[in-house]
Amino acid sequence: MRKQKGFSLIELLIVVAIILIIAAIAIPNLLRARIAANESSAVSSLRTINTAEVSYATAYPNVGYSTGLADLGPGSTGTCPTTGPIATSSCFIDSVLAAGTKSGYSFGYAAAAGANGGANVTYGAGAVPVNFNQTGVRRFCSAEDAVIRYAAGSSSSSPTTTSAACLASPFSPLQ
Repeated sequence: MRKQKGFSLIELLIVVAIILIIAAIAIPNLLRARIAANESSAVSSLRTINTAEVSYATAYPNVGYSTGLADLGPGSTGTCPTTGPIATSSCFIDSVLAAGTKSGYSFGYAAAAGANGGANVTYGAGAVPVNFNQTGVRRFCSAEDAVIRYAAGSSSSSPTTTSAACLASPFSPLQ
């Protein structure tokens, strides 16, 4: 009698079934970990924007807070000016964040001038998932008080960009 070499079809099917069961358990956990990483990156990016705004307002007191998110970055050239930062390309944040999309989140920003139309005295920065339930499940915002706030379970496609909207419901301070 000859001895067979290799695997039978039944043995191969059992191995494939075991691999599929392990994948069915692992893939949802991987997706949840990716969402958590994207949300953590969004919060970190909003903190970076808050820090950049304080630095910007200190460097350019006649402007106050920046007029746009792009003003905090390196500008349209993508590099910082060699003669030093200017109000429209201050180089306080990287070019990816200044463009408005980073790590599965879309960022928005708006500033508002004071009563006499002088320097910008308030700002709002917000972040929403690019694909709700795939890249994130929470919206985030921050205003000139530098407190990061969130709203869970909302699939809004536009970031909150006003100070008043960020301070209102449904946003809660991030713990």
